[in-house]
Amino acid sequence: MKTKLFTKNDSGFICGNCKKEVAPLSYSSRNHCPFCLYSMHVDINPGDRLCECRGMMRPIAVNTSSKKGFVITHRCEKCGELHNNRSQADDDMNLLIKLTNPYNL
Repeated sequence: MKTKLFTKNDSGFICGNCKKEVAPLSYSSRNHCPFCLYSMHVDINPGDRLCECRGMMRPIAVNTSSKKGFVITHRCEKCGELHNNRSQADDDMNLLIKLTNPYNL
C-alpha cells in the first residue's frame, strides 16, 4: 500500500512574523500567512506537523506555473531547508508580484 504524503490540515494561526491572525482557508490546507507570505517549518510531508525545527520560513522567491499559478519558495531561517508552496486566492498579490523579481528582495 502506498503511503499518503499529504495530510489535510487547515487550521488558523497567528503568524510568527507579522503577528496577524490567519483564518483557515476552507478549500485547501493553509500553509503560509496571506499577509506577509511567511510560513513555519512544521511539516516533513505537507500537513503532518511532524517537523521539530519550527523555524520561520521566509518567502525568498515566487515563480509562475501554468498549472499551479504562483509558487512561493520559502527558506527556513533556522535550518536552511527550502520548500515550494502554491499561493492562495487571498495572498497579498502585490507581495507575490514583488517576489517574482529577485532584484526586489
